[in-house]
Amino acid sequence: MSRHASVTGPGELVRRRILRGLERRSRYRYVQPEVFWVDEGWLIRSPCCSRNIDPDGGVIDIARLEQPEPAVWRLYARDHAAGRWVWQASAGRIEELLTLVADDTHRVFWP
Repeated sequence: MSRHASVTGPGELVRRRILRGLERRSRYRYVQPEVFWVDEGWLIRSPCCSRNIDPDGGVIDIARLEQPEPAVWRLYARDHAAGRWVWQASAGRIEELLTLVADDTHRVFWP
């Protein structure tokens, strides 16, 4: 299976929920994020409008969402300097975590 596997069925519904949650974001509303199923989690990627991470404005990792058990979602932000994912929060509902990504007042997700 490729790194960016296509998702159908219930997985597609989760992907759409994530995209809807991202529509409420306060930063970089004019770009279109992408959501992929990757390595047992959802990867959110977006063009780097600030050019802080990619001077050419290329696509960068924004956030990762995992559901390790039915009643738990975990949210990670990308530490681009260290090249790793950093846990930010856990919640019972994915919408709670998407609110953190959408608001992002401290520029954790949308650098």
